[in-house]
Amino acid sequence: MKFSIGGSLKLAFRPWVEGLENIPAEGPAILASNHLSFSDSFFLPAVLDRKVTFIAKAEYFTSPGVKGKLTAAFFKGVGQLPVDRSGARGAGEAAIKAGIEVIEKGGLFGIYPEGTRSPDGRLYRGKPGGLARVALATGAPVIPVAMIDTEKIQPPGKVVPKLMRPGIRIGKPLDFSRYHGMEGDRFILRSVTDEVMYEIMKLSGQEYVDIYATAAKRQIADAEKAAKEAVKEEIAAREESGA
Repeated sequence: MKFSIGGSLKLAFRPWVEGLENIPAEGPAILASNHLSFSDSFFLPAVLDRKVTFIAKAEYFTSPGVKGKLTAAFFKGVGQLPVDRSGARGAGEAAIKAGIEVIEKGGLFGIYPEGTRSPDGRLYRGKPGGLARVALATGAPVIPVAMIDTEKIQPPGKVVPKLMRPGIRIGKPLDFSRYHGMEGDRFILRSVTDEVMYEIMKLSGQEYVDIYATAAKRQIADAEKAAKEAVKEEIAAREESGA
């Protein structure tokens, strides 16, 4: 996949990279990145010599039919692990377990602390579960990563990407060994996550919003729904008045 898809991506989009020397040549590390586009999980591994393992929703691996099998084969080929999102804490616990397994094997584990793609290009509050707990349980260094302009290449809902150069900034590794064994302390988890998000903000130059991206998406959806209802009410009022 690196030689086929990765090579094609680099040739077509010519991504620029800063801080590549911060990726260890061997040994485990956690790559914590902002999340602007579906393509983030492809551009980052494409510019690295080492394999990066991300997590992906289990539906990508279990869809029926020929299309489903091709999708499953693709995601397996690019090194993504299926995560069952069922249950109140299913996704979080599965992500933590998957991350620890990758780290224990000496690999690079990629994670998006925001938990979902940014709805508007801004950087949102990191979720304190997966990233911090994997880091504290394993002692692996956390490397902040900033994806630049990938949302312009492939906005949500767009299938065909726009040809332009994305950027990737890789920060220096962060050591949280001082908190080892404290992964059960929610205040420590919050502190670790916030420190990582601050470094990502500095690398990306994004405006930071201190709410979760999922909440922002709900607000945007509610606003759009309210706007549509207002338009319907206005049209209905005009029809009643004969305007």
